[in-house]
Amino acid sequence: VQLQASGGGLVQAGGSLTISCAASGRAFGSYSMAWFRQAPGKEREFVAAIAWSGGKTLYADSVKGRFTVSRDYGKNTTMYLQMNSLKPEDTAVYYCAADDTLVGVVSGYGVDYWGKGTLVTVSS
Repeated sequence: VQLQASGGGLVQAGGSLTISCAASGRAFGSYSMAWFRQAPGKEREFVAAIAWSGGKTLYADSVKGRFTVSRDYGKNTTMYLQMNSLKPEDTAVYYCAADDTLVGVVSGYGVDYWGKGTLVTVSS
């Protein structure tokens, strides 16, 4: 069972970047998934989440209107985070998570699965 985030990199402020999280090893189609991030010296924070059905999404106020979370249901479920109008304060390691409930994955506590992060750096 594995969640693998990828697609991070260096981007200028105002630019866009899409990161992805590939889930493998079991059927994640029924799992709600989320993105969290942790900036240097700061605590991990919730960014966005998507329900197992894809019908409901949630966003932190700091990214609402700029970020879009989505997912597909191929052989291996993949979740995406499209990030537009990036700001230097968006710089962080981004982690993906999966849980059998939307409430659970949004809370970040007792989450069933965590993936290794991908670093996003936004230069000013």
